[in-house]
Amino acid sequence: MIKKEISELKRLFTPSNCAISRICGCYVDGEKDKKTRIKEAFLSLPEEDMFKYFEIFRKCLSGSFGKNLLNLDFPLDSEKEGGTQEFLLQLRNSQLKDDELLNTFYDRIIETYEYTGNYLILVIHGIYDIPGKTSDGLDMDDASEEVYNHILCCICPVELSKPGLSYHELDNTFGNRVRDWVVGMPDLGFLFPAFNDRSTDLHSTLYYSKNANDLHDVFIDQMLGCPLPLAAGIQKESFQAIIAETLGADCDYETVKAIHENLAEMVEESKDAPEPLVLDKYQVKSLLADSGVEEEQLQEFDKHFDEAAGEKAEIYAANIVNPRSFEVKTADVIIKVSPDRADLVETREIDGRPCLVIAIDGGVEVNGIMVKPGNHPETERE
Repeated sequence: MIKKEISELKRLFTPSNCAISRICGCYVDGEKDKKTRIKEAFLSLPEEDMFKYFEIFRKCLSGSFGKNLLNLDFPLDSEKEGGTQEFLLQLRNSQLKDDELLNTFYDRIIETYEYTGNYLILVIHGIYDIPGKTSDGLDMDDASEEVYNHILCCICPVELSKPGLSYHELDNTFGNRVRDWVVGMPDLGFLFPAFNDRSTDLHSTLYYSKNANDLHDVFIDQMLGCPLPLAAGIQKESFQAIIAETLGADCDYETVKAIHENLAEMVEESKDAPEPLVLDKYQVKSLLADSGVEEEQLQEFDKHFDEAAGEKAEIYAANIVNPRSFEVKTADVIIKVSPDRADLVETREIDGRPCLVIAIDGGVEVNGIMVKPGNHPETERE
């Protein structure tokens, strides 16, 4: 799925466009006991409640691709009888009307979702009559092409509201605030089937994780049965390890700066593309070659890539480079430079010591005070 497809689905979470037929839920306590269940026709809910649910559903389709949002593909085995995809397909086709299926669904989540505390499992069923598109991208409301039959699951933490003082209107006094259990924004969720190319894709699901560095691997592996993706932080660490291992002792400032500049340029060029920039093994190797890495250094690249990330790994460029930041760090000093002026920093050997040299272009400010650049008076006398 891409941004436009997600935006199209998020527009359904309004009273005028609502395509949700049914909402079900299960409240689970810290002991993993099911405390209560809900099952209602969504449009029968009070409007105030609907808006609160819409906020949760929209959040479950928000974030950055490769970080919070991940397109996951089901392996073929999961689509056989008894497989994870086949079970989700049964649940969707039941339109959440089969209590036995729903109860099994809740049990599977409780078994695979690792969380300490209370939480609410929400699942909705929706039927979206996909409008056709004109050649210039305008909706054709009277020319439906397909019906998108789907479910969306959100798992939300439920926590006690914070203690404090509150105003009691009846007796015109201030007193202890009554604490109650509040449903928070989703910790994770998934949309099934995926809405790829504005059409139903039974072989994929869109997965959401609030924490980009904790994707809940057990849940993905056992509940969804999909291959585990690399978390955003792991992608960055893997890329750094690939560079360090490939360059070895020849990993110098200028080469790393060139890699950063070329990668930032690639991200900038792709910023208006419908899909985020993703690099596979061969694209990373090409990036290094274009950045001045010698052919003999690249001879062991495939091995280093496979060990650090995995042979078929794909790395989202936005996870490994920030085009608006360039940072140089030593044990005691951190230097942040505008990426387009990274040339102001260079490495030199001065009096036998390796040094970072920063060219002064304009004034110098120390703790908010403008100072005169140049030698210290005592140094000049010497």
